[in-house]
Amino acid sequence: MALPPAAPVTLTGDRVMLSAPTEADVDRVTELCQEPAIAAWTTVPSPYARVDAESFITGPVAEGWATGRSCTWAIRRRERDGQLVGMVGLDAIHDAGAEVGYWLAPGARGAGLMSEAVSLVLDFGFAAPPRGLGLVRVEWHAFAGNAASASVARRAGFRFEGSSRLGGVQRGRRRDDWQAGLLASDPRVPADGWPADTLIQVAL
Repeated sequence: MALPPAAPVTLTGDRVMLSAPTEADVDRVTELCQEPAIAAWTTVPSPYARVDAESFITGPVAEGWATGRSCTWAIRRRERDGQLVGMVGLDAIHDAGAEVGYWLAPGARGAGLMSEAVSLVLDFGFAAPPRGLGLVRVEWHAFAGNAASASVARRAGFRFEGSSRLGGVQRGRRRDDWQAGLLASDPRVPADGWPADTLIQVAL
């Protein structure tokens, strides 16, 4: 079982810094979650109101860090004074496993920022305590058709493990679900074996 961090952990890369979102980020999160693609491919409320951002940050984010059940980071661009451009996290942390999830603002896409953020999160997840969570497996799920998310997961080394018919739920409606997995012992290089409909040539 992964040990809960004593407090939210900040992770820093070349171009992004990951830190827990705070109440100071409410307006920015509200703004970004108006983007149709974020609503289309994630489970955020739609339409998205300011109270949704407040509830997310003071509820699941804070509780996840406190209990060790989830770790949620705001993705901040270092070259733009820490501007928040997305979210990434590890959820359902238990028995040395977790699920990764992420979204990115339209203006930040195509520059490899999400790939860097996911790599930082995986480094932390697989590192042995106290430097990390000591995970042995991380899962990725996306609604079928979300090739942008699949591209990030494939480049991170995730192995495609199949599709589940109506295996995902989005705001009360079931949708087909893609899934992949990455073990701590797997090489962190782009993985073969992904179906053609999951592949796109874009850096996120």
